[in-house]
This record gives sequence, structure tokens and C-alpha cells, in this order.
Amino acid sequence: MRRAPKRTKPTEFVQDKTMRNYVLIGTAVIAVIGLIYVLFLNIRGPQPLAGVVMHPGMSRAHDNDLRYEFGGLPPPGGVHHAVWQNCGIYDEPVRPEHAIHSLEHGAVWITYHPDLPQDQVNQLQNMVRGQTYILLSPYPDQDAPIALTAWGVQLTVESANDNRVSRFIDRYRLGPQTPERGGTCAGGIGTPIG
Repeated sequence: MRRAPKRTKPTEFVQDKTMRNYVLIGTAVIAVIGLIYVLFLNIRGPQPLAGVVMHPGMSRAHDNDLRYEFGGLPPPGGVHHAVWQNCGIYDEPVRPEHAIHSLEHGAVWITYHPDLPQDQVNQLQNMVRGQTYILLSPYPDQDAPIALTAWGVQLTVESANDNRVSRFIDRYRLGPQTPERGGTCAGGIGTPIG
């Protein structure tokens, strides 16, 4: 005796089709949510760099009679001289009045306490050598071993080995906070040694 093939009941067919539709709709919803999440990660901007201090609203006025005193931390912007500091490596302190103008053009100014061990100074010099829009100089009576300063932002670190040094440079050199981004960092004052 041959058995007749089992026939699908109309209700089973409808249930299978409904289940398939639920699976397809669920998969599509999950894909859309995943796409939205990936887009969110890409448009939210970079995460804050730990330890960075913001100084909004810095004056951009020029005053050639102004003189900043050394000590504490370098000014992260503000009133400055009309002539900027040429970017590069200095083994003597540079005047903040000129360095601030370089910050306004997009430079990062890396300063270090004069007592910083020479191997640390050498490491900083190697990071800066051949780069554009970076100043490196000692800063008398600085409150931190190393300070990184760009227009309106500042970070202090204990060592040149801190990975935030290169991340700060990457983020803030010619960064979005720069008032005169791309203004020259040469043809001003000072003769860097490197």
C-alpha cells in the first residue's frame, strides 16, 4: 500500500509564512539598529583626552608691550605680540608673548621643566624633529615636568613616555580650536636648533 504524501494544512502554511516574515522583519530591525550605532560612533567625535584642561574665550589681541612672567604653566592663549615664534626645537626658553601667537596659528608648544632628565628631553626632541607646527622649549619654574599647550587647551604629563603626548599633538596641532589655522609658523622670531 502506498501512502499518499502528507499534505500541508493551510493553517501550517500560513504559520510558516508568518514565522518567516517575523524572522525577516526582526533581522532587518537588528541590521538598522546596528547601522545607527556604527554611524553614532563615527559622528560623535573623538573621546576626550584624559587630563586636558580647556580654556575657552581667550583674547586674540596684540600688545607688543606685554611681558609674561615665567613660572606655573605657559599661557594657553590670550593677548600676545604681533610677531610669532618660529616653530622648532629650542634649548633656551622662548618668550610666551611670541609663542602664544604661534599657538594662534595652530602650533602645539611643548614645554618642560629645566630639570627634566636629559633622556626625557632627547625623547621629546626626537618626537618634534622634522615636524611642523610644534615648538619645544624649557620653561623656567614650570609646575609640571612636561606641559603641552595649544590654543585654549593644555595637558600636563609626568613623562615623555606618556602616550597622551602624541595623541595631544595629533588632535590639537592645527586642530579645530585654532583661530588662524594654517597661519605661518616661520618667518617670525627665533632660531630653532632643530
